[in-house]
Order: sequence, then structure tokens, then C-alpha cells
Amino acid sequence: MRDMDPDSVDARLAARLAGLRAERGWSLEELAARTGISRSTLSRLERGEISPTAALLGRLGAAYERTMSRLLAEVESEPAQLVRAAEQQVWTDGPTGFVRRSVSPPHPGLRAEVVEGVLRPGADIAYEHPPVAGLEHHVWVREGALEVTVQDRAHELGPGDCLRFRLWGASRYRCTGPESARYAVVVVLP
Repeated sequence: MRDMDPDSVDARLAARLAGLRAERGWSLEELAARTGISRSTLSRLERGEISPTAALLGRLGAAYERTMSRLLAEVESEPAQLVRAAEQQVWTDGPTGFVRRSVSPPHPGLRAEVVEGVLRPGADIAYEHPPVAGLEHHVWVREGALEVTVQDRAHELGPGDCLRFRLWGASRYRCTGPESARYAVVVVLP
């Protein structure tokens, strides 16, 4: 097992994932069947031996009916009304280079959240299904070129473009330009 600060986001996330499975009374085998993630990978995630990728968090979120942001928010401290830039949680998916900043994290009583994403050139992230059916998205590209595929329909977005949709199926985010794509996503629970 790797050395991990028990107060780190990764350690708290590992414990929360194990807790969510235990709350439902699911075995690792049952969770593996629900997510398509191997039992050994799930076990290593829950023990904090590996950090989840964006794709894995998306699949786990779908099984637990939570957005990625909600999963991450559950391991962060209680969100404040004012979220200073220096206090916004940043998470990086090493394999894809995806950097995710929780600009306005989920909060009890609020249905929307704001996430900033940065994808390096060529980065490609696919989600098999939404964590919550009918989740509303507003994707606003700030810099670079981004291709967003929603249920098999690709949309090419450039600076200033905004794509709005409710998500019922698969989605994919791909940086298609020579520079990183920086974008904001407003996510609204149905």
C-alpha cells in the first residue's frame, strides 16, 4: 500500500467509496457487476492504493447515483457560501491530463454546481452513462477547441461557444486543438 496522508482527498475518497458500498450492502463482486470495474481495481481504490480516473469516478458515481462533483464534495469540508479561488478543490486525472476545479461545489439545498475543466491537446474522456439520468449540462468553452459528444452526436466548440443539454446516455469530451481546452460546466440536478 502506498503511503497516503489520511487527511488527503484521495484517502477520504477511498474511505467514502468503501462506505457507500457498505451502506448498500453490496459485495465487491456486485459493485463490479454494476460498474464493469474489476473487483481487484475496486478493492485497490477502496484501500487507497490507487487514485480513480475520471472515467472510473463516472462509473462509480452512476452506480451510487451521484455526480463526480457530489462524490468529491462528500469528502471535502462543508462548503462555504463564498468559495475563494484559493480554496477551490482541484483534482487531476494523471492518465488523461484532465484537470477539474470545483468552482462552485455541490451544496445542500442547491441544485447547480460549476466546474472548470482543462484538457490537454489530444486528451479524451468518455463516460458510459450519466451519474443521474436527465442531468442538465451547460458547457461553455473559454479557450481552445473542444469536441463534446452527447449520445453519439458530436459538437465542435470554440471559445465563447456554449452547448446545453440534458444527459440520458453516453458522453465524451475531447480536446481537438493544438492547445489545451479550458471550459466551464454548469451542472444542474433534474
